Amino acid sequence: MVLDLRLPDMTGFELMEKMQAEAELSDVPVVVFTGKDLSTGEQARIKTMAKSIVLKDVQSPERLLDETALFLHRVIVDLPEEKQAMLEKLHSSKEVLRNRKVLVVDDDARNIFALTSLLENHEVEVISTTSGRSAIELVKTTPDLSLVLMDIMMPELDGYETMREIRQSPQFSTLPILALTAKAMKGDREKCLDAGASDYISKPVDTDQLLSLMRVWLFR
Repeated sequence: MVLDLRLPDMTGFELMEKMQAEAELSDVPVVVFTGKDLSTGEQARIKTMAKSIVLKDVQSPERLLDETALFLHRVIVDLPEEKQAMLEKLHSSKEVLRNRKVLVVDDDARNIFALTSLLENHEVEVISTTSGRSAIELVKTTPDLSLVLMDIMMPELDGYETMREIRQSPQFSTLPILALTAKAMKGDREKCLDAGASDYISKPVDTDQLLSLMRVWLFR
């Protein structure tokens, strides 16, 4: 089920609670598809009931299809051929991720190590840096850069300022930049997008969701 939180007769939260209370409905996978700005409490509440959250104002239709299909993997063969082809390309990490050059920007070396290990397992070429200033230089001087994973909370030049500076150059206006932030606070998403992020994922990073998001942006 793909569920909007704003319904005329009850909230999406109330509907999920009613479904949880019914034995035959409690296992139905729910993907929340919402434009509502979620508080930390609301996000936590959704995670106890829904399988996934997709944000209307950030994510692409491909992302919604991808998230939904994760729970339909046994019946993908029943989808129309063009949808099957889209998902096949999206999930073919060899095709979409292999040999792509990705810049990881994070001031914590442990995070860089974890992300690098994950991405190298998918044959991604990773370059990394611990500072915003250095990230700007690497974006300017690295040919064939496919995507940037940008930590937001960094000393000196934070992720917001770094993204704004990168976006000032027209040649980087379409470079996919995924913002990673531990602060899943109200307004953060808008702040990331206003600063130039293509999309947003909160820490601790769900690796499947991150790979799915990367495939969507690299597939475009």
